[in-house]
Amino acid sequence: MTHIIIIEDDMSLAQGIALALREDGRQFTLCHSLGAARQALGGEVFELMLLDVALPDGTGLDFCREIRDAFKGPILFITANDAELDIVTGLELGGDDYITKPFSLAVLRARVKTQLRRGEPQKTILHLGDLTLDFERLSFTKGGAVLDLSKTEQRLLHLLVSHPGQTLPRARLLDAIWPDGGDFVDENALSVAVSRLRGKLGTGAEGADYIKTVRGIGYCWAVRA
Repeated sequence: MTHIIIIEDDMSLAQGIALALREDGRQFTLCHSLGAARQALGGEVFELMLLDVALPDGTGLDFCREIRDAFKGPILFITANDAELDIVTGLELGGDDYITKPFSLAVLRARVKTQLRRGEPQKTILHLGDLTLDFERLSFTKGGAVLDLSKTEQRLLHLLVSHPGQTLPRARLLDAIWPDGGDFVDENALSVAVSRLRGKLGTGAEGADYIKTVRGIGYCWAVRA
């Protein structure tokens, strides 16, 4: 499930953007300030950021510089300022695209789709020591032995390995693993799913678990490909 953060002080515009981009189960978090954005980023993982340049408590350019190393997804600037210097600065700071207001919602949708497509993992087969994960063929082995993973375990594994090193909150995992009823699934079901997946994966190099528990928050895939 794709989660997009929109940082825009014009809430009517932010809501309009979210409405225009709402498809395929996308979720949105709307922030009217950089302070609200920092709080949201501290508790959630997002696949894409739409970032206004002029905000009440700072500039999107400075914010991009601040979070670019930590934020793994594409950043698209949205602003009324079409000055070439600001566009170049935004891109040099790590922005992936720059859209000036007023803009066509059709163009925005196309650019967002392009950035999300670019952000998709290019490798469908991951090799982690003696662990081989083929998400295209749904084939998973450890040391050559087949791992029999349930659909729930496959979804959990895919979400975790798609965000290596990032802590995924329990609520995010519940929504993604049980998209048709995450709000009604007992959180204990997630703990059970993680425990079973851990048992099947075993340990990685030096006996370390592949899945790390971050107390009070969620889980993290601790091994990079």
